[in-house]
Amino acid sequence: MAQYVVNAWRRELCLTETGRSHDSAAEPVGKRKQEKRTDDGRLSRNGTWQAQAAVYSIKAMATRKQDSGLSDTESAEPRHNQLEVAIGRQVRHFRQQLDMTVVEVAKLAGLSPGMLSKIENGMTSPSLATLQALSRALNVPVTALFRKFEEQRDATFVRAGHGLLIERRGTRAGHKYFLLGHSVHKTVSVEPYLIQLDEQSEVFPLFQHSGLEFLYMLKGEVIYRHGARTYRLRPGDSLFFDADAPHGPEELIKLPIRFLSIIVEPRFDE
Repeated sequence: MAQYVVNAWRRELCLTETGRSHDSAAEPVGKRKQEKRTDDGRLSRNGTWQAQAAVYSIKAMATRKQDSGLSDTESAEPRHNQLEVAIGRQVRHFRQQLDMTVVEVAKLAGLSPGMLSKIENGMTSPSLATLQALSRALNVPVTALFRKFEEQRDATFVRAGHGLLIERRGTRAGHKYFLLGHSVHKTVSVEPYLIQLDEQSEVFPLFQHSGLEFLYMLKGEVIYRHGARTYRLRPGDSLFFDADAPHGPEELIKLPIRFLSIIVEPRFDE
């Protein structure tokens, strides 16, 4: 499917080139050279090819995602207009950065305010000519309007009983940690765990690390210490705290014990 999109792009480029050659015969040479690039260095008429390349590259990316087997019912949001929504958000973002109204930008781009509003809300697919007009009005490259669509949005799906068993400080005390996901390419690290305690587990109220932690009890009963205070946690109870204070299970009341632990820490560049 992605190859089909690329081939369609090539066919359109050929048609565009053929049409342009007929048009250029009736135009003065000096005028054609002038239209190739504007004074501020941004592509104008011939920039259509670059815009076409960007559009078909994005379309091919969307097609590859669809070919991966994930259906719309499994996705967090419908895929049919993700590109339009991403473009609309970028247009609104750049417009607001310039502190301009919809009417002002629409006038500069030669559009009606209603059409610009539809574009910003992802309700219509703007043509290449419209995208170029908007890029000139907002003083940004055409490709800048596609950046949000190209950003990766990660998701982790873990089936029941298939969490990754890893070692942490409490492993030596018989605590089992099943990692259920991990954030990447973000300014914060978020690690959700399913923690299991049984007859072989020992109390260990001396955990201490940076960031924040959230606990949610699923099964059993435990006395959990945080700093100078203790809390009796039963199924449905939760505890949220600063993790730089000593914390951990101080007394195992009812086994087996199962609870979710979500640890959030800042991620520093190495």
